Amino acid sequence: MAIAKRVPAAAVHDAADIATRVDALGWGQITDELDAQGCAVLKDLLTPDECRTIAALYPDDAHFRSRIVMGSHGFGRGEYKYFAYPLPDLIAQLRPALYAHLQGVANRWNEAMGIDIRYPAAHSAFLKRCHEAGQSRPTPLLLQYEAGDYNCLHQDLYGEHVFPIQVAFLLSEPGRDFTGGEFVLTEQRPRMQSRAEVVPLSQGDAVAFAVHHRPVQGTRGTYRVNLRHGVSRIRSGQRHTLGVIFHDAK
Repeated sequence: MAIAKRVPAAAVHDAADIATRVDALGWGQITDELDAQGCAVLKDLLTPDECRTIAALYPDDAHFRSRIVMGSHGFGRGEYKYFAYPLPDLIAQLRPALYAHLQGVANRWNEAMGIDIRYPAAHSAFLKRCHEAGQSRPTPLLLQYEAGDYNCLHQDLYGEHVFPIQVAFLLSEPGRDFTGGEFVLTEQRPRMQSRAEVVPLSQGDAVAFAVHHRPVQGTRGTYRVNLRHGVSRIRSGQRHTLGVIFHDAK
């Protein structure tokens, strides 16, 4: 299993208490919001210093395995880079800490939707499952948007093994570093028009959301709804986002 990479001290001075911070969140309310809306805000999880230091990694290709220019693939405008293993300490600690609280939701969702897949209690065990199936490339990513950039609605799947919830951290401050650039989630229910959810975030906040589908209770039982996420057009400035995806890629 990959170990964490050391990055400058400013990035990790609070990393030792990441699990404590994650555990202290109101997980009862977060779970309720995930069930009701398919997304939930995790407030003030990263400090401003941590946000700035993670964003400052972007120009240094030594931290990353690949760079994607969205316009070249029809994904939108802007770019992002996938981190390489070993991950920076803070990101390496966020992944298992968040997974530990989301794993129960993921298993309950699959049961409700009649999906046989279950997720182990530890993230390391789930990564082992991914790696044994050939999904061994890390998926945490750092996104950079400039004025006029946007991210088309999409799903981050990457292979057979998919953890059904992911988390995105806003590293920039709206109104100061950029304008526009809202996180958008759409949900398609059977025989109904799509529903859009715009999630307001501040620097250091995260949003946990369904990767591709979730269960919804209807009058005739539980049914499966399909979700996609994206980012609206950046109107000015620069926006950085950290994406934490729990499955690895082929």
